[in-house]
Amino acid sequence: MEWSIQQLASAAGTTSRTLRHYGDVGLLRPSRVGRSGYRFYDERAVVRLQRILLLRQLGLGLPAIGEVLAGERDTAAALTTHLEVLEEQRERIGRQIESVRTTLRKLEGGEQLMAEEAFAGFDHTRYEEEVVRRWGRDAYERGDNWWRSLSAEERKAFQDEGTSIAVDFGAALRAGEPADGEVAQALAGRQHRWLSQTVEVSKEYFAGLGEMYVADPRFTEVYDKHEKGAAEFVRDAMKVYAERNL
Repeated sequence: MEWSIQQLASAAGTTSRTLRHYGDVGLLRPSRVGRSGYRFYDERAVVRLQRILLLRQLGLGLPAIGEVLAGERDTAAALTTHLEVLEEQRERIGRQIESVRTTLRKLEGGEQLMAEEAFAGFDHTRYEEEVVRRWGRDAYERGDNWWRSLSAEERKAFQDEGTSIAVDFGAALRAGEPADGEVAQALAGRQHRWLSQTVEVSKEYFAGLGEMYVADPRFTEVYDKHEKGAAEFVRDAMKVYAERNL
């Protein structure tokens, strides 16, 4: 049995573009390519894609995933290990659910809430390993110290600005604005100022981050939910901004 790229993308909850990118970087080769250029995938490819998506959920970048898969000789053993990790995540999520239920119950009943109860199962440092791998320990520590210094209102304001920028990029793309035009470049400037609150954003960092918005489905989803193809639009605008201003 085999699946077309559209069928596999739909079943996996991802996009054909993502699968093509995985193929281009050597992570997921199609089992065959039809005369018209359409890619098809067999059961072996399905299992490999499952591993890729599972590793992505753990926060690994594509190069790291390639290294992991290249070093595996026993797929069943690898999946068994990953199952153990997923079960640990399920337990943590279960604790988070219970902490939210406890908060709601105590708020509704006028009871005293303990901080330990409110934050059971939560860990803002869960992306530490990925940040350190990509940008270094200093970058993580600066960002972590900055985040800890913020009040709840300041954290919400920062997150709201990020969402607002993504929405405005989607609107600009929908309106037919070019990536190197005045509107998109003004948005790229906002993006740069927003990011600069957390870390020093160099030319290479800014352009590289734009590339990651397209390569990493987690970031692609953030932008594309406002307008299809927005992640690529953002990447192009950031690249132009970096060349012109950084």
